[in-house]
Amino acid sequence: MKFIASSTALLKHLQAISGVINSNTVLPILEDFLFEIDKSRLTIVATDLETVMRTEMSIEAKDAGRVCIPAKILIDSLKNIPDQPLTFTIDKSFGVEITSDNGKYKVMGENPDNFPKEPVADDTTSFSMTSSALLTAINKTLFATSSDDLRPAMTGVFFEFDGKGIQFVATDAHRLVRYKRTDVSSPGTDSFIVPRKPLNLLKSVLPDNEDEITLNYNNNHFFVQHGESKMSCRLIDARFPDYKVVIPTENPYKLVVNRLDFLGALRRVSVFSNKSTYQVALNINGSELQLMSQDVDFSFEGNERMKCQYNGEDLLIAFNAKFLMEMLNATDSEEVFMELSTPSKAGLIKPMEQDEKEELLMLVMPLMINQ
Repeated sequence: MKFIASSTALLKHLQAISGVINSNTVLPILEDFLFEIDKSRLTIVATDLETVMRTEMSIEAKDAGRVCIPAKILIDSLKNIPDQPLTFTIDKSFGVEITSDNGKYKVMGENPDNFPKEPVADDTTSFSMTSSALLTAINKTLFATSSDDLRPAMTGVFFEFDGKGIQFVATDAHRLVRYKRTDVSSPGTDSFIVPRKPLNLLKSVLPDNEDEITLNYNNNHFFVQHGESKMSCRLIDARFPDYKVVIPTENPYKLVVNRLDFLGALRRVSVFSNKSTYQVALNINGSELQLMSQDVDFSFEGNERMKCQYNGEDLLIAFNAKFLMEMLNATDSEEVFMELSTPSKAGLIKPMEQDEKEELLMLVMPLMINQ
């Protein structure tokens, strides 16, 4: 079996899906790409058993066939080969010979029959949204997912339909992000949890444009297709926590700050905070916001003042600066407003300007201040 492919085009397609492959896999064949050749089309598949990514590209080939090729050595070699057509020749024992303009490289492939089968997209429910809307939803929520495998429901993003649209929710018990969109075709009332890893991979393959994407899901899997790329992943089989009960309805104090000024001040002051808590205290008094941090172990201290608009009683409340910075980075509004209550109750952060089709709400739990 033989085919000819462009070295740079092949590398681009391989890199788009290579993120699926884990460095320490349970099965050696999971370190391979599956190549499926059918006349002038090459389909490349990568999987870690939970997530499958596939991509297609044009090649020159006379016959059809399949082979598994080790991913790392293939990508490493292609990175160093200048743009040119490469000829791949595969023998009966799955040996692969790659011929370039001035070189020959050999690698041992594997039997494609041992490559794991993909999940079948049967009995699915579908909905559609634009590529940029899905990217925005991923970027605004993914950072708030948990990395604690003992609480699997929190290690993904909760997709929830309510008949009017969709909301994406992520939480790690210390913070919570809810992002709503009303411009999505909702399949009634339904919900499921998509793991963090496949959503992260989608960020590298989806374009930030208005392309309409159809998404499908069934009881066990989630399927996304755009252009030459397809992804399927196993859903998290767990119950998402009842996040609605933790969102405070009565937070009477309102603080408005310039987002970039606040972000800059947090970056500077948090350098001097304790590296296990990243605690920064906010002392709000009239139209002045004072940020304070310290690390007693090293006698570090940071202190900065900035202007704000505040409506409420004087308040001293502390948060994890890292969490606040991630939340401020997840919005592009010029100003943000925080709804606060007491030093022990969750604070809400919202962008001042929001598109009428979307609504972003972020919640962060306060830290205890050591007086």
